[in-house]
Amino acid sequence: MAKFRDLADYDASDTAPYKMLPWRFTPLEGDTYVATNMAGEYLLMPRSAVEDLAGGRLASTDPLYDELKSRHFLIDADTDVGLDLLALKVRTKLSPLANFTGLHIFVTTLRCEHSCPYCQVSRANDDKREYDMTEATALKSLDLVFRSPAPSIKIEFQGGESLLNLPLIKLVVTEAKKRNETARRELAFVIATNLAVLDDEALSFAREHDILLSTSLDGPADLHNRNRPRPGKDSYERAIDGIHRARRALGHHSVGALMTTTAASLSRARDIIDEYIRADFGSIFLRPLSPYGFAIKTKFYQSYDQSKWLDFYFEGLDYIIELNLNGFEFIEQYAAMVLKKMLTPMQTSYVDLMSPAGIAIGAIVYNYDGTVYASDESRMLAEMDDKTFALGNVHDDEFADIMLGDALLDPLESSFAGSAPGCSWCAFEPWCGADPVFHHATQGDFVGKKPLSAFCTRNMAVFRGLITRMEANPDVRRTFERWANIV
Repeated sequence: MAKFRDLADYDASDTAPYKMLPWRFTPLEGDTYVATNMAGEYLLMPRSAVEDLAGGRLASTDPLYDELKSRHFLIDADTDVGLDLLALKVRTKLSPLANFTGLHIFVTTLRCEHSCPYCQVSRANDDKREYDMTEATALKSLDLVFRSPAPSIKIEFQGGESLLNLPLIKLVVTEAKKRNETARRELAFVIATNLAVLDDEALSFAREHDILLSTSLDGPADLHNRNRPRPGKDSYERAIDGIHRARRALGHHSVGALMTTTAASLSRARDIIDEYIRADFGSIFLRPLSPYGFAIKTKFYQSYDQSKWLDFYFEGLDYIIELNLNGFEFIEQYAAMVLKKMLTPMQTSYVDLMSPAGIAIGAIVYNYDGTVYASDESRMLAEMDDKTFALGNVHDDEFADIMLGDALLDPLESSFAGSAPGCSWCAFEPWCGADPVFHHATQGDFVGKKPLSAFCTRNMAVFRGLITRMEANPDVRRTFERWANIV
């Protein structure tokens, strides 16, 4: 059961001593409910208190009354400032929307010397140079990058293996810096690479231009090499060597890593986390597979269901909590991003947790052939012959045509969770996001049927899991509060 109540439900004839501001409630466990206001502040309430509040019967002497009043669930004759304060917090949450688009992804090539069966991208053999982005396409893409109103711009190079087209990366970085002498944006660069082909030339260029590196590390050697095969069967060894060399050249914190959960990973949560600790990373992002590209063609996406991934996730999360309680600081990044939305008035830039969706307004992709996609997942979907989220082409379309076309505005309009069926009355809505690409790929609909949505199942379980853990243990809450202020 979930419900939404607001001021419109009451008129001057009400006998209740208070007026309710917009709020929602959803079961947590047993007789306990989570209640949230529009800004995402929450309280746990017994069912009886929920019924009393909703029915206008909650007594001002009830211990919950002052808490609800201080968190802007209600206003009474003593104060009416609650509505203004709630509006300010909501405005703060939504303010990043005015600065779209900050992340611009350049697909330098589809070529790759790995053959990862879970890969979400349809790769090309490393001798297929027709799948490289050309200089003309790169320069046209940069024209669009600097049309974005965002004060901070990050350009990320992806593939394939992005470093197989290093000359193109050099061109984009050099030209972007030149244009930025006039544009005056805060400019950053990231190269996503498996590190297997990382050489001194690339490291020297990255050091000269303060470029960050992002790589993949799926766990210990046997698991990583199984998940990410390449000629020589040494992807793990090359990744670890590349991490060390990059840190020496660029600085310790200039290299980040991501893992992907496969069926082989499910029983190895602690092993994977221990590998990240051995590699001297301060955090990990426990990521599930996504339904795109080779992950579908090789049936890797169907290799486990949401319940198995959630078991894996919470085993890993509880291990990380245990490490922190024993004095070793380490962060699970997805939890940290959710906690930022739950415990602070700030928003996360992670596309999957944005509402309306982060497609194009959070991140946008310039494919090797000039096609502009609403997100990295949109490009992956196009590789499966579904170009629903192709917004145009840098050679044919202007910025306004791409950003104001129906291909983007229709899914954006549908993705505002505050008005979506199944979301608008859910207490978790202020913390959640919208993923029209995922729901289109899995259900053929931008909104999706929420009871059947793996996206909803996963997020609701994570929200409940985080709440129950921090409400049960003040030390866990302090750990979570630290995480929320770091990301």
